[in-house]
Amino acid sequence: MAKEKDGLVVASLSGKWVSYTHTVFAYSAFFSALIVGMWLHFHKIVQNEHYGYPDEWFPSVSATIGDRYPERSIFQLFIAITSGPRFMLVFLWYVLTARPGAFAPKFVASIGLIRTVLCGGWVYITSTDDHDWHDIFMISYLVFTLPWTLGCLALSPQNATAIRYRKILAGLFFGTLVPLVYFFIQHKVHRVAGAYTIYAFFEWSLILFDVGFDAVTAFDFKGFELRIVDTKGLSKGHGVAVADAVLEKAKRQNQSIPQQLIGGTYSWNHMFDAAADVYVGFIFWSVLTSLGVTVWYFPLWHMGISGYEALVMTSISPFLLGIGPFRRFAVSNQRLLHLLSVSGIAAFLVKDPVYRLFAVGTGVSFACLAWSATFWADRNNPHRLDAKISAFSLGLLMSSIAKYANHTNNPVWPIMNDINGGWNKTGLCLAILAVLRATRRSAGSFGEMPRNRKGGSSMLAACGLAGLLFGLHSLLSDSSTMILWVWDGYPVKGPLAVPHGSWTLAAMGVGFVIGLFYPNLASTWATFGIASVSAAIFYSNEGWTGYYGALILAAYLTSIVPPFITSAVGHGPGKTFGVAFLIYNILVLAHVWVVAYAFVPGGPLLRERTDIVMTLMMLLIGAGVFSIRGTSISPGPTPSKRSILARSKLRAYAVYTLTMLQLLSVSIAFLRFPSYDYQPYHPEEKLLTAGIWTVHFALDNDMWSSERRMRDAIKDLELDVVGLLESDLQRIIMGNRDMTQFLAEDLGMYADFGPGPNKHTWGAALLSKFPIVNSTHHLLPSPVGELAPAIHATIDAYGELIDVVVFHSGQEEDVEDRRQQSQYLAKLMGSSNRPMILLSYLVTKPHEGNYHTYVSETSRMRDIDPTDDWDRWCEYILFRGIRRVGYARVSRGTITDTEIQVGKFVVGEPENPIREGGLRETGEVPEESVPAGWRFPEMFKGKGVRGHRYHVFDRPRYYQ
Repeated sequence: MAKEKDGLVVASLSGKWVSYTHTVFAYSAFFSALIVGMWLHFHKIVQNEHYGYPDEWFPSVSATIGDRYPERSIFQLFIAITSGPRFMLVFLWYVLTARPGAFAPKFVASIGLIRTVLCGGWVYITSTDDHDWHDIFMISYLVFTLPWTLGCLALSPQNATAIRYRKILAGLFFGTLVPLVYFFIQHKVHRVAGAYTIYAFFEWSLILFDVGFDAVTAFDFKGFELRIVDTKGLSKGHGVAVADAVLEKAKRQNQSIPQQLIGGTYSWNHMFDAAADVYVGFIFWSVLTSLGVTVWYFPLWHMGISGYEALVMTSISPFLLGIGPFRRFAVSNQRLLHLLSVSGIAAFLVKDPVYRLFAVGTGVSFACLAWSATFWADRNNPHRLDAKISAFSLGLLMSSIAKYANHTNNPVWPIMNDINGGWNKTGLCLAILAVLRATRRSAGSFGEMPRNRKGGSSMLAACGLAGLLFGLHSLLSDSSTMILWVWDGYPVKGPLAVPHGSWTLAAMGVGFVIGLFYPNLASTWATFGIASVSAAIFYSNEGWTGYYGALILAAYLTSIVPPFITSAVGHGPGKTFGVAFLIYNILVLAHVWVVAYAFVPGGPLLRERTDIVMTLMMLLIGAGVFSIRGTSISPGPTPSKRSILARSKLRAYAVYTLTMLQLLSVSIAFLRFPSYDYQPYHPEEKLLTAGIWTVHFALDNDMWSSERRMRDAIKDLELDVVGLLESDLQRIIMGNRDMTQFLAEDLGMYADFGPGPNKHTWGAALLSKFPIVNSTHHLLPSPVGELAPAIHATIDAYGELIDVVVFHSGQEEDVEDRRQQSQYLAKLMGSSNRPMILLSYLVTKPHEGNYHTYVSETSRMRDIDPTDDWDRWCEYILFRGIRRVGYARVSRGTITDTEIQVGKFVVGEPENPIREGGLRETGEVPEESVPAGWRFPEMFKGKGVRGHRYHVFDRPRYYQ
């Protein structure tokens, strides 16, 4: 034993052995389980829900470590041993990188500890024990890997070998995620044989790279010696980190670069301020996006202009800032204005739809006024203006992520409540607290004047801001909007709302960073030209090509928020913000007119002309760029060190918030990824229950979101296939929603969102328990009236291919449209030789007029109810080549204005024979004579349940 002046050294160990021990036991845990599993249970662990050996011949990590004894126990034993070195590794990394007052080392160490605990979660709670919690821990672990990896890279000491290996392994880790997700989708969605084996190789590669990344610490820790002595004392690491060198270089060059974000001291007080600012931005976008959907309720039920549409103009309240005394009042009372804007969140407390709409309109008016006053008030404080603009942009991102997590409904909207998935009370409480926090005087505010600006046009600045606001709202307020623009049916040839909605959100994040650090680059003509080409590609193409254009456009729109708002505050707020919101409202109306042309004055001028609206949006943005490029900026005084530090901190808070939001979006994508293991309700009888329902845009009679009530009705009726009409909600006026996401995920069904929102229809959708093998979307002839959408899909039902057509005919007033549409559809149905079911809205009476075109020798289709049902006018179910065994009409309750019609069919049995009496002969039999599995649910008999009951003939019908 060596005798030191500060005590007796009992034992000593080089720090590198902590890394070696961690690496050896971590690899031993995984690969010992792999060897034992391949040896003892090879065929069982390579088997998945679709394929087994020889199609699949290598197991996934989860199947290897979590399903069977003894490999599971061996893995858990080695991982338990690994935990000690793991905690020590995190501690030594903190010791190595810690510097007095530095925040980043503490943050990274905290991430490391949390990540270690999360690892224990998915290790000891396997997918066999609890699939959901296993996935939650696993996904959280992967999410926390990102800040851990980036933090270690940023804080890495100047060890060239270690830095090189860290960069290589980090690049390999994150690069592997792309093919990993691709092959997982190939397996889950497309059911490609062998795809899961390739996925498994990439999954095991992640283990290699993840553990290898932490193994690099051996290069850094070899300078440490761990000693056990008889006195207290532990040396802190004082080595110069890469982050320090970068910061010093940046200071010398007087540049603002992203690496600066990891240096300096930060306070939780200011971080809470930044979070409050972002939540206030979330309030603005939540209130603004809720206005359209609450206005839409009224023309929807009036079937035309109702007068309440005038409340769209409540957003032009910034015009009041053109009045001097009012402007001074608004600037001095920002807290009051922001608190009044919360009325839009509190509107859910009002039950009457009319008064609820007025509450939302009030909230929108004060929200637009408050934010305009806030921007203008901070025009002389560059870093505070930066912070408010960042909060405005991040508020939009937060709103989109909230919708992403809640199946495209914002949980604080006034159409939400405790019953249908709303978080209104929580959102309201947080809103009040956030406003009180965000509007208090900040101790970090400084009054430095910006550089003097000359030139530029207030009108051009207002036009640019209008185009920007419209682009953000119409395309980016929901992560699935642009995806549905490029969706063209099955087989899948492009992005899916889940998981690729997180790609849209990531593109918004990239744009945010560009706008935050390089606003001059974002506002160049070259960048505008790239964005314009991308918008054209997005509009003109389907599938991945169109989506790539969409991603570039998304990044561009978020990147120009800072320069456009900064340009706007250089002019009078009444001129810029008031005019901007007025032009924005005109674009919103045009955005509706392209599809609602049959119900509005002058509608035919914009009939199906989304291209005009998109072009106008880009031209307005171009005007904003012209205004910025025409502004000359005279050099101002050199910013003080205090100002530079304050601006860097505010940017750091913004990037930290962005990082957390992006990690949240990735987590949501993993948690929401569909299982694609759906099963029909009565597979033993090979029964197929199909329904048709016109759902009135998922707003019920009392202006509440109705997806959950629809879910209950569809589930209770045991519908295996259902056609939904009036289902396209992807417009500002409808809230940019997608009802099929919740219904499909909750009910376990495949979904086809008919012709997309850029096809100018009211929408048709198909949900199916059976895989959709192929689908095509059709726009039927409509020379005068509204477009008629149709989906022609082929499903795999019990191994037999069956065609399903979902169709919505045109208006009653447009006789020629409906005649041409009936001819088109009859030919479409007649072109297939497979069994077929039509789920439709035909706008005709039984056995009259166009009915004889739909039910004809051309179509070869039969009516499920060939009787003279005097009450049937719109909805029809037709069939051929499949055995019809039941039919029912179910009342709508208060969900919509149209009933549900349901038909039951048996797959694989011949079509019902046509007996004496021709097509009108029913072959009806009593319920007692059909098998129990074929019968309709008892709960809808008599008074029914939740307002739904068998009506018209008060009972289901059954057929031979």
